[in-house]
Amino acid sequence: MLQIGATDMTIGKEWKAILSFAIPIFISSLFQQLYSSIDSLIVGNYLGDESLAAVSSSGSLIFLFTSFFIGCFSGAGVLISKYFGAKEYDDMKKAIHTNIAFGVISAVILTLLGVFLTPHILRWMNVDPDVLPESIEYFRWYFILVIGVILYNCFAGILQALGNSLMPLIFLIISSITNVILDFVFIAVLHLGVMGASIATGISQILSATLCFLFLLRKGTVFRIEIRKIRIHLNMLKQILIYGIPAGIQNSVIGLANVIVQSNINTFGKFAMAGNGVYAKIEGFVFLPVTSFTLSLTTFIGQNLGAKEYDRAKRGARFGIITSMILAELIGVILYFVIPYVSSLFTDNQEIISYATLQMRTVCFFLFLLAFSHSVAAIQRGAGRAFVPMIIMLSVWCVFRVTFVNIAMMIDHNIMILYAIYPITWGISSIIYLFIQLFSNWTHGLESKKKMENVEEVPSIEKT
Repeated sequence: MLQIGATDMTIGKEWKAILSFAIPIFISSLFQQLYSSIDSLIVGNYLGDESLAAVSSSGSLIFLFTSFFIGCFSGAGVLISKYFGAKEYDDMKKAIHTNIAFGVISAVILTLLGVFLTPHILRWMNVDPDVLPESIEYFRWYFILVIGVILYNCFAGILQALGNSLMPLIFLIISSITNVILDFVFIAVLHLGVMGASIATGISQILSATLCFLFLLRKGTVFRIEIRKIRIHLNMLKQILIYGIPAGIQNSVIGLANVIVQSNINTFGKFAMAGNGVYAKIEGFVFLPVTSFTLSLTTFIGQNLGAKEYDRAKRGARFGIITSMILAELIGVILYFVIPYVSSLFTDNQEIISYATLQMRTVCFFLFLLAFSHSVAAIQRGAGRAFVPMIIMLSVWCVFRVTFVNIAMMIDHNIMILYAIYPITWGISSIIYLFIQLFSNWTHGLESKKKMENVEEVPSIEKT
């Protein structure tokens, strides 16, 4: 069977395999980040500060709604990468078709939840009454078209699990250019306001998902989708959920914690809301090199452990961790000096710029801790140990973060508490991850899972 469009990461130099996979993911993520950032840039410059605040309140809420399903797709990604590494192509294709069916179901559920629950959650988040109507309008239209987000992540995850990070990049470049054009048409020409920004993003995301799907239909590929075979295979769905639900729960609880922090930031007014939104857009860009390495690490670890290349997996893990930490710290140092100027691209309101600058300068020198935590979590997921990062993130990034914020804010209503909680929790989780990475036998965890699956007569190969 031809393996056109797939990359075997079990051969060649470890660093080269990781970099060749991570670089297209980085560029791809860069364009993906443009979706929301271009919205904010155009909204801030054409519609004003209140509309910018409305759109800026989107990040944590959108992440809360979408993160569980996207986390579950990561379960399919590791499963697919392990089947691919072990050359078990029939089971790999069953996992692919099951994942697509699950993606369609997830999109329908998320659309209904987003459309009906958005107003209630925004009010609970203490969104400023001046921007609440526009926030509701923006979010509702986002979730009406959220199928593009869900299915793109589903399809791109399949390709990335097979070592192909180039095609998702190409499709995102096309859709990002489309997004820029539609933003100007809908906002500057047709004057549709924040609804126009949301619709432009939704259409662009649907375009990227469609292009990915058409590529997966190609003949002569190891991964070719056959529409008539798209259905739920219960054994595969069981494995996908076993490995994906911990990642989904992890994402959701982090999203919930961030929503709670965001709701506290909202109590400082619409300029603080907008400043946090500007900070979030910039952070989303600057941390892309690290997230690219973590995605690459999960696929690399999955394929190599599936092929029983344990020493190779360890060498790749070391390279990924060290490189991501160095990149994160270099970026943090640069940000300290340029953050006021970058923030001014979104708005000329000095109060909004000062909030964004203060938040970034509070955290920028600690980004290496965030990079370390994400890297080790990615390695653990690739090794089929998704439960480990779930527990750590649940206890530290959710329970501790929320508890600390609620108690500290009752003692002193100070926005610096909300900014400082992030590096504090990054540091705690990094200490825990360091001990786990040094003293756990993570490379052989898959073997025990495989034995259990064989006893249960479930297809071989484990997942993260």
